[in-house]
Amino acid sequence: MKATIYDVAKEAGVSIATVSNAINGKGNVSKKRREQIFKIMEQMNYQPNVNASALMGKKTYTLGLLIPDISNPFFSEIARAIEDQAHQLGYSVIMCSTDNKDERVERYIALLEQKNVDGILIGTGVDNLDILTNLQARNIPIVMISREATALEVDTVVADDYVGGLMAAQHLADMGHTRIAILSEQLKVSSARERIRGFKQGLQDCRISFDDRNLVICDYMVEEGRRGAGELLGREDRPTAIFCCNDVLAIGAMQEARSLGIKVPEELSIVGFDDTILASVVDPPLTTVAQPIASMAKQAFQLMISNLDEAEPVKKRIVLRPEINIRQSTAKANT
Repeated sequence: MKATIYDVAKEAGVSIATVSNAINGKGNVSKKRREQIFKIMEQMNYQPNVNASALMGKKTYTLGLLIPDISNPFFSEIARAIEDQAHQLGYSVIMCSTDNKDERVERYIALLEQKNVDGILIGTGVDNLDILTNLQARNIPIVMISREATALEVDTVVADDYVGGLMAAQHLADMGHTRIAILSEQLKVSSARERIRGFKQGLQDCRISFDDRNLVICDYMVEEGRRGAGELLGREDRPTAIFCCNDVLAIGAMQEARSLGIKVPEELSIVGFDDTILASVVDPPLTTVAQPIASMAKQAFQLMISNLDEAEPVKKRIVLRPEINIRQSTAKANT
């Protein structure tokens, strides 16, 4: 027989009102008591009737999360961190992989609206901003995470990609590198553009010139990192260092260098960006610019809760500072 709110209350030794308050985030239910109630709900497989709540104009305690690709280690870690935040307050998260394609974004937004989600966290690229404008017009709360929509007044949480690019350039300059290349995601992705802008400025600050022929655009795949690195490393004046705008491309570059018999870091230094779990398990461990993933997820979730709890919350743009984690994929240039 399907568990009811009465069964949960009886098992927890509390009143039905206390269970209801825990689910709806109301009343003076302690964090410990709320966690106990949620654990019992999970054990009993009890699910509040969110559709009935939605029809009565109440919260469904369900959020949407749009990300480019769940297999992308950075966004899988973002998704997990948001899910952990949501679980603590009794929310469920519906995750959707968009491949940064507007048609998929529109289709998933329609699906999430059918599910009566309370709000949508958006970590995917959106070319047609009318999609987000129309979403705002329907009074569905939006929070951007790791992506910008500068033309809209919307809550946003990002790492300072520009500063991260500066850090990567400074590190390679300190190592004595002057022949440096870049592997980047598609330039429609705002974070990639900012990382390149910061990196180029960092080189300029160190009086190192950059030839735009050494900027190779790739899709977000290890195979693309290999392709891009192969293009660069096949040149007579091949670079001694490559800055990759994410860790996936960096790992592809490392694999291609290995296949060509080029030693990392003795003959080629490689810097990534994101500091996902991949960075510490590859050989050699990857020097990379670390985004504060847990903090980004926490801040984005808190902004969403503020959107849901306040009639007209002031929109915020939170920019978190990255740091560079120096490992064994970079070394001094051979002169």
